[in-house]
Amino acid sequence: MSTSPSEVRRDSGLLALSEQMPRFMRLIHGIKAQHTAEGGRDRAASVLLFPLQRLGPLRQSALAELVHADPSTISRHITLLVERGLVVRVADESDGRASRLVLTDAGHSELDELRAERVAFLRTVVADWTDDELATFTGLFDRLLDGIAATLPNDQNPSSSRPVSA
Repeated sequence: MSTSPSEVRRDSGLLALSEQMPRFMRLIHGIKAQHTAEGGRDRAASVLLFPLQRLGPLRQSALAELVHADPSTISRHITLLVERGLVVRVADESDGRASRLVLTDAGHSELDELRAERVAFLRTVVADWTDDELATFTGLFDRLLDGIAATLPNDQNPSSSRPVSA
């Protein structure tokens, strides 16, 4: 069975993408490590504000599952966010013994600052891109993320609550 030139070209593109993905993940990990080193635990905890804004009040256990993190790590981060006044605990209407995490006005302001920092960083990264290149890339990248998310079981698929920021 022979392979058509278009199949060879597609497989070549898929191989390139398969090699780019681990590099992308390493770079993102490096960026996160750098920011965590600069901002310490505060910075790592602040990332949890994104899903709270996007999805609304959540139980701490649900937040841990959503971000695929150990509950003890989430607990430490939430304690810090509460101490900083970025999040408050409110009684869960469906179960008075449980609580939900809610963003405060200060938490919303913190998110605005984080988003502005991300935009400033990306502005330098794509400084030599045209507006069309940026639009094409963001459209295709979003499509790739949707495709990856679609391969996950529904309970691990964050696409239902897009956009995912963290």
